[in-house]
Amino acid sequence: MTREDVTASQRGRLLEAMVQVVAEKGYAATTVADIVDRAQVSRRTFYEQFDDKESCFLAAYDVGVEYVLGRIRSATDRSGEVDWRELLRSDMNTYLQTLAEEPAFAAALHIEAMHAGPAALARRAEVFSIFTERTRRVYELAREEDPSRPELPLEVFRMHTGGVDELIRDFLRERPPEQLPELAEALTRATLAILDG
Repeated sequence: MTREDVTASQRGRLLEAMVQVVAEKGYAATTVADIVDRAQVSRRTFYEQFDDKESCFLAAYDVGVEYVLGRIRSATDRSGEVDWRELLRSDMNTYLQTLAEEPAFAAALHIEAMHAGPAALARRAEVFSIFTERTRRVYELAREEDPSRPELPLEVFRMHTGGVDELIRDFLRERPPEQLPELAEALTRATLAILDG
């Protein structure tokens, strides 16, 4: 392996360790010692990659979000779906299924990011904007299908994103992440009720 390969491998292990430890102990209780122990790398290696625990968490958060978005885009590309209602259904199903398959990341994204400081909250707001814009673009397809549909203010789409996030967080507090796909139908119907009048 090249030095670059080794570095990439170490970084990947540190990011995975961060997510796993945070899911088990919570962000506040997680230490750099916990992360390097789980990743089986040295403390020096950690600080060659990250400034501190927060920067490691943010990097893990970004990688996880990109993975989730990639899964959503891939599902849409595979289906070739153009009906806006089915696009919404596909997005919701894929999102919840991906979180169910990555339970530690589900906890990091929906619960622990709330406790990881101002930078994490700012990053979370950016991610909210991505999901909000995706839903807004899907609604534009609905308006192309039926131009009599009203233009909706951005706040409607923001409310939708925040509501979905809160319901998932409540679910994760009470039930195992593997059961998240059970929410898909209710969340899809609620979304259609908001957008379809």
